[in-house]
This record gives sequence, C-alpha cells and structure tokens, in this order.
Amino acid sequence: MMHKVEARCWAVLPAAGKGSRMGAELPKQYMVVAGATLLEHSLRALLRCEQISGVVVALHADDTRAAEMSIFQDPRIQTVLGAEQRNGSVLAGLDALMAQAALRDWVLVHDAARPCLQEHDVMRLIATVTANETGGILAEKMVDTVKHASADARVVRTLDRATLWRAQTPQMFRLDELRESLQLAQAQGLAVTDEASAMEMAGYPVQLVAGSAGNLKVTVPADLPLAAWYLQTQNGILRHES
Repeated sequence: MMHKVEARCWAVLPAAGKGSRMGAELPKQYMVVAGATLLEHSLRALLRCEQISGVVVALHADDTRAAEMSIFQDPRIQTVLGAEQRNGSVLAGLDALMAQAALRDWVLVHDAARPCLQEHDVMRLIATVTANETGGILAEKMVDTVKHASADARVVRTLDRATLWRAQTPQMFRLDELRESLQLAQAQGLAVTDEASAMEMAGYPVQLVAGSAGNLKVTVPADLPLAAWYLQTQNGILRHES
C-alpha cells in the first residue's frame, strides 16, 4: 500500500522594497520598533511556527544590512535576489524553493512590514488550508462603513460591509499553482497587489481565514506607534506564559 506523502510548508518573505511611502531613506523593513527591525519581527513570527520548513527572504541587490543581522544565521533562512516589484521578489523566492520543495508543498507569503503576526494565527491558517486543501489568506472582516468614491472624491455608493474583508498575510497556496499564477499575471501585464489576486485571476478558489486586528501592515509613519504597542503587548504576554 502506498502512503500519502504529507506536503510541507515553506515561507517566502519579499523584502526588497524601499518603502517610499514612509518618507525615509531607510527601507521600512529596517526601521526599529520595540527593540528590533520590522523584518526581524516578521521573520521571528514565521520561525516560531515549527511546521514551516524554511523561509526564503528576497532582498534588494544593494542590501548590506541583512548580512549583519544575527537572525539570518538561522539555518531555516536563505536569501535570494529580489526584484523592483513585489511579484518579482515572490517569484524569485518560489524559484529557489523549486530546487528543494515538492510541487504540491504549501507556501506562505508574508509581508516584511507586518511585524505583529501572531503564531496562533499562522497555525490557524495552516490548519484550515491543509484541512480543506484549498489555498487561503488571513483576513479581517470590515467593521467600518465603506464608501465607493468617484475620481473627484464624491460618494458613489455605500458598500455592504457584511461582504467585505481586509486582506492580510500570510497568504498560503500550493507552490506550483502560485508560481504559475504569478507568472501568468506577469506575462499578461496584470496588476496584482497580493498573491490571492493572481490566484483568483487564474481561476483558483481562495478561502478567507479570520486573522487578528493587530496584524497590521506598516505603511506610513503613523503606523509605527501602533505596531510598537501591539508588539510590546504581545511580548509581555509571551514572557508571562514562558
């Protein structure tokens, strides 16, 4: 009798961006919050999950900071050359995995600028996706009233928030399906803002897995104090439980 081979989980973290919306010369993934860079916090969140076999980090060609960070000595981390656009960096990470992972293994793509990711959210995503064998993403249900606006900032209509979710990361899909979907989007010149968009365009189902409000993406300077508060709160809880 042949035994089913269990698919492993891997992670890709695109970190080649310059974070221009932060208005600083330092790439935002290297900004320090709660005692560590955003990149270090994001990597630690993934490495805490024992189900993740390895993490591929896509870095800018001119990056000299990563080599100086002790976390990159972790044997589960490897680096690749990233690209100008997120899609290219993710594809570079997926290409690196092709040499060591099975085509049907799962890949979790996470933002370097989401430092507050919690282990229980990652575990819930992995458990839900693998149980249903359907790719999915962490997401948060909308609680605000949302307006659809015209180009001149006038309300066109109010959207039904009951059907709206904020997409988060990680976003978890099969290695072969995600790679082919991103390649297809790139070849067709389609603009995708996350991996789920490419999967949707390729015709794959994507399920939503409830995440935490604290899993925010640091995009503008005003996000930094809130991220610091979440991280300090989480660290306090972790110290209390250990």
